[in-house]
Amino acid sequence: MSEFWIYFEIGMRHVLDIRAYDHVLFLIALTVPYAFKDWKRVLVLISIFTIGHTLALLLSVYGVVIIKANLIEFLIPITILVTAIFHLFTAGKSSKNESISIIGFITLFFGIIHGLGFANYFKSILGGSASDKLLPILEFATGIEAAQLVVVFVVLILSYIVQTFFRFSKRDWTLVMSAFVIGIVLPMIIESPIWHR
Repeated sequence: MSEFWIYFEIGMRHVLDIRAYDHVLFLIALTVPYAFKDWKRVLVLISIFTIGHTLALLLSVYGVVIIKANLIEFLIPITILVTAIFHLFTAGKSSKNESISIIGFITLFFGIIHGLGFANYFKSILGGSASDKLLPILEFATGIEAAQLVVVFVVLILSYIVQTFFRFSKRDWTLVMSAFVIGIVLPMIIESPIWHR
């Protein structure tokens, strides 16, 4: 049981690590247009992202997919940028009309990219035979899901406070937060090692 908590904690720290805030930025960009009443939709999207993340780890750990780290480190901020820009341009429009299948597929794909970004580090801490890797990956995924729910809950609370007490409209909140995320992520893209070949 103690081994479960080891990988669970690694998953939690992976998301909540302040030095590796790209995961939190993506969650902010993904969650910002939603409110507590949309909790089912948010939970589905977060779980889809975790599934993508876990799938990428499985493919990488078992040697099915091998991608250069520089490319993945470039693509991760691109996924954040695309999500923030999407919500920037759809701010204030009803999310009920959005198809969860399209948003879900994109979220799954972005989860795969984020998972590949962590794959090399995860492989280095795993070791062992192929049969010993599945359970730690699932334990790690559980930690990721738990940490993501914490981040999402905080974003939804901030959203509620800003919209209720400071009288921000949902549209203005989405615009401000999406612009904030874009402002942080653009330098990450510009400073990416991929440009310095």
